Amino acid sequence: MSAPVALITGGAGGLGRALDAALRAKGYRTILIDLAGPALDALPPDANRKTFACDLTDDAAMERLGAEIRAQHPAIDLVIYNAGVTWIGPFDDLTEAAHRRVFDINYFAAVNLAHALRAEVRAGKGTHLAISSVAGFSPLIRRTAYAASKHALEGFFKSLRSEEKAHGVRCVIAAPSFVATNTGRAAPQAAGIGRPGAAADGVDYMTPDDAARVIVAGLARGRDFIPVGRVARLSYLLNRLSPALFARVMERKVRAR
Repeated sequence: MSAPVALITGGAGGLGRALDAALRAKGYRTILIDLAGPALDALPPDANRKTFACDLTDDAAMERLGAEIRAQHPAIDLVIYNAGVTWIGPFDDLTEAAHRRVFDINYFAAVNLAHALRAEVRAGKGTHLAISSVAGFSPLIRRTAYAASKHALEGFFKSLRSEEKAHGVRCVIAAPSFVATNTGRAAPQAAGIGRPGAAADGVDYMTPDDAARVIVAGLARGRDFIPVGRVARLSYLLNRLSPALFARVMERKVRAR
């Protein structure tokens, strides 16, 4: 029996690398997709890992990548939609171009890849795993575009779940809180797009390795929704119990940072 295949977007980032390591430790072969550059180039060679450089918001590049992956892997067991950016700042400073850019990366790139690989995931009776956020099920101050994109991502994959069930395919949402994936990289000092995991106003950061362990364990247990970390679990429960109370606590905690 051949090893299962997992594809990870944003594979050269902190959480992508941690998921790659956790899955290969479980016997997976992995395919990592990220932008061309030093982060992707720095990944050491591994017989059980392939890397592809691709801007997933480039339709032509996406089409070429999808054709290459389909040719090599007629069945895929797991696709993890991890690539993403954040946008930090007041709504007054949010431009339409920035809003669309966040959606292009966080939402449309994932949707387009899911569409491109739908037959291969069905052939493997596999899983679509969307990396969302606490901001995907609750509000998050100074993250209007980011929260909107993650709400859209969750809405899409939760709806797709009902369609893909007939094909033996799962759709899973993982919702981390703050994961320290880009510490040491500059976060936006004013309003703007930035890499996740470096914001100065984050609360109770967890390591990428810890987040990956929770996600992989949740997959193994057959969970459809995986809150990742203490803050995510508490946020999910509090937001369900009292959205107004959650909003007050969130505003106080994040503004205090």
